[in-house]
Amino acid sequence: QVQLVESGGGLVQAGGSLRLSCAASGSISSINGMGWYRQAPGKQRELVALITSGGRTTLADSVKGRFTISRDNAKNTVFLQMNSLKPEDTSEYYCNADVWSFGRLMNYWGKGTLVTVSS
Repeated sequence: QVQLVESGGGLVQAGGSLRLSCAASGSISSINGMGWYRQAPGKQRELVALITSGGRTTLADSVKGRFTISRDNAKNTVFLQMNSLKPEDTSEYYCNADVWSFGRLMNYWGKGTLVTVSS
C-alpha cells in the first residue's frame, strides 16, 4: 500500500507565498513522475506542475514564473513553491505520483490540501 500525504496549505494574502509538500510512503520501489493538480469549487481538476524522476519540469501557463516544482528522490517527496499568489490560485491542491510497488506501476493521489488566497 502506498500513501501520499500533502501538507503546507493554508490562508495567505494575495502576493504571499506558500510551500506545499507531499510525502509518499509505503511499499515503494521507485517513483516516476510526480505532480500537483488543483481543483476549485465547481471546476474541473487541472494540472499545475509535473516533475520527472530526472528533474524535468512542466508548469501550467497560469503559474509559470510564480510556482516552482521540485523533488527529493531520497525522501520520496515533491514540493510546490508558490510565490506571488493570486485569489484565483485558491483551490484544493492534490499530489499525484506514478509509483513502482511490488513490480507494478500504479498511479496514486493524495487527499489534498486547501490553499486560500485572500484579496
